[in-house]
Amino acid sequence: MWNKRNEEAGMPNTAHVPSQGPAPVPAPTAPRASVTSAKTATIGPSMTIKGEIRAKEELLVEGEVEGLLESQSLLTVGPNGKVKANIKAREVVIYGSVRGNVEVMEKIAIREQGSLIGDIKSAGISIDDGAYFKGSIDIVRPDPKQTSAKPVVTEARAS
Repeated sequence: MWNKRNEEAGMPNTAHVPSQGPAPVPAPTAPRASVTSAKTATIGPSMTIKGEIRAKEELLVEGEVEGLLESQSLLTVGPNGKVKANIKAREVVIYGSVRGNVEVMEKIAIREQGSLIGDIKSAGISIDDGAYFKGSIDIVRPDPKQTSAKPVVTEARAS
């Protein structure tokens, strides 16, 4: 069972081969690290990008971006990140600086050294002490789910 990850990755399960003995402890940690990094796209500190960026996975911005940023997951602007773009994501966390409007489906957080100049449209917001924000905030509520309530029937009697 502890070699299930190897089977899912297309690697044979060799735990039943007696000549190999028990698997070394560090081996299972290596696949976990590579799986974690595969789920997060990173714009490194030496990168400058102008244009539109769309991602389905988590996105970490440590460099400079100008244009449009979209993520269907978490978008993090790291401490070195400088964004001059409109952002649309499921969730946003800002440690660096952002100039542009931000539209978030769930929650936005501006951390202690983070700054945002632009308008926010979000279901939830968190601004830490020491963070900078200039703009407007529009708190949106998710659409209420339809209930299976029965319609109310009233009777009227003529006299």
